[in-house]
Amino acid sequence: MVMELVGLAEIEAAQKRIAGTAVKTGLYRLEGETASKLPYEVWIKAESEQPIGSFKLRGAFNKVASLEKDALSRGVITYSSGNHAQGVAYAGRALGSKAVIVMPNNAPEVKKVATRELGAEIIEVGPASKDRKVKAEELEAAHRYSMIPPYDDPYIVAGQATCGVEIVDQLPDVDVVLSPVSGGGLLSGVSTGVKLKKPTAKVFGVEPEEAGDATESFHKKELVEWPAEKTTRTIADGLRTQSLGELNFAQILKYTDDIFTVSEEEIFAAMKVYLHETKLVPEPSGAVTLAGALFHADKLPAGTKKVVVVLSGGNIDPVLKDSLLG
Repeated sequence: MVMELVGLAEIEAAQKRIAGTAVKTGLYRLEGETASKLPYEVWIKAESEQPIGSFKLRGAFNKVASLEKDALSRGVITYSSGNHAQGVAYAGRALGSKAVIVMPNNAPEVKKVATRELGAEIIEVGPASKDRKVKAEELEAAHRYSMIPPYDDPYIVAGQATCGVEIVDQLPDVDVVLSPVSGGGLLSGVSTGVKLKKPTAKVFGVEPEEAGDATESFHKKELVEWPAEKTTRTIADGLRTQSLGELNFAQILKYTDDIFTVSEEEIFAAMKVYLHETKLVPEPSGAVTLAGALFHADKLPAGTKKVVVVLSGGNIDPVLKDSLLG
């Protein structure tokens, strides 16, 4: 069976659906001491400027807004470590639908609090991404909720793809775009949006070495799954998914040029650059792309002049932020 991929029509429909809710985020050039040492310009796509502090609002709102009224009246449910949870909670509140979120018990407290403050009901399970998916599916069946998957869904991919379209609109001569990758919602969307608007641009996924399942899958050209005890080692809590989604993988294979990993030390170093040399606040998952640009220029095409790094979110734990600023 051939999987139907998300195309420009779905992306344009998503743009209309999320207009007025998800914002067109800023694109800022990295300047200062660190930038002066790089062989190319680095531009930051600040998805931390979304109302929930993360790109996840794009896909979540697009999916929830696509539901019929009777489905909205029964409520929506998802499984998430934090940012997608807030996106679904925000969308549910805006559209008058109850939102139930299954979260891992090791999710950052700042993300749990933010999700509750948006009116969602939280149910906690173990740290494995499979645990929360299974529980959410149980509740979906029992209460006839509508599932809002965190990444493996065409409406989610189309919503996230609006970020890629914006990048090309904002910087038409972009050479390379770096996107974080976990379950693949953002990377598959950004890759698709960028390539459909500018086929000559290159798009790379970046993820932590400690959760490198997407890199392995991409290079083997087959989906692999990493155990939770491995992926939960990374500080990048939003990138601990154990495997790419099937639709996401198909889109990534068609539109992404490569995926590579960065170390935990490189993630921390990139976060310090954000905090000390820009006005932007990164969460660890959002900093992996800057880490890729700072430390892995050899992975990018020769002659690259303009690189866009997607800062996927800014929902950092206050204690971690203070430690990095100290």
